[in-house]
Amino acid sequence: MERKISWGIIGTGGIAKKFAEALQILPEADLIAVGSRAADTAKKFAEAFNIPHQHSSYTELANDPDIDVVYIATPHPFHMENTILCLKTGKAVLCEKPFALNAGQVQQMISTARGKKLFLMEAMWTRFLPIIAKVREWLEQELIGPVRLLQADFGFRGEWNPKGRLFNPELAGGALLDVGVYTVALASMVYGQPPARITSLTHLGSTGIDEQSVMLLGYEDGQLAVLSCAIRTQTPQQAVIVGTKGTIRIHSPFWCATTATISIEGKEDETIKMPFEGNGFEYEVREVIRCLQAGKPESDIMPLDESLSIVKTMDEIRAQWGLKYPME
Repeated sequence: MERKISWGIIGTGGIAKKFAEALQILPEADLIAVGSRAADTAKKFAEAFNIPHQHSSYTELANDPDIDVVYIATPHPFHMENTILCLKTGKAVLCEKPFALNAGQVQQMISTARGKKLFLMEAMWTRFLPIIAKVREWLEQELIGPVRLLQADFGFRGEWNPKGRLFNPELAGGALLDVGVYTVALASMVYGQPPARITSLTHLGSTGIDEQSVMLLGYEDGQLAVLSCAIRTQTPQQAVIVGTKGTIRIHSPFWCATTATISIEGKEDETIKMPFEGNGFEYEVREVIRCLQAGKPESDIMPLDESLSIVKTMDEIRAQWGLKYPME
């Protein structure tokens, strides 16, 4: 058996807790450190997950010599800063989505990782779920024929709090970076290329961020993706992939799906259910560990150039809205 991979976590919010839970079910992973901006927060998190190393600053965690890879779970505006901090101390990095605020930041992250020959990946956990892997298999086999249309939405009605991360422009709030990224990433996975044309509309709320949006992506051969996202509107959260010979439906919520149905002309529908072993985060962890143990600097399932392409698409969408964050 390969040696265990030692993990550190930067950030102690809700998603960091889910990630820590996933690490605990994997014998090949060892969660040894957590870093927070406050010593008491790090201490509470460490006690909850039996983590031996507690750090009261991100720099302190980045310099911990026992860590192989760091998971970045801080708010959007700090992803680039935290990622580069860890890469410069020789750590591999798994950074939560969105990878960073814009393409310029993502390019800096990628250049740093490649310059240091260190592993880096965007934590687009949906990409690694078993049912999504099955969908990719169906698409590669062209069971529904060439894909012509994708429809995907991810909207929820968040509790109004102008100071909270969802609605605060100082924290790069808004639907696109928080949940719209799932739909854009799905389109990227399905079509395997960036869109040639982008049209979009948004509603900017009272704090100046995008509360709900629709995006139409057009591709070179006429394929389309119809996407929507929202943080003040509950939507079905489903995805439908339409080919020339059939349809794949990723059941709601598509971004954490365990079930998909394939419908092929002339055949009975087939529904596949693939439950998680844990909370679903374990699959992206396994991919990181697989790559590290194989000496790979990036994942071929979620490659860095694709993460850059996704954020470039979101940059163009925001440019159409005239939406810039204060820190850009």
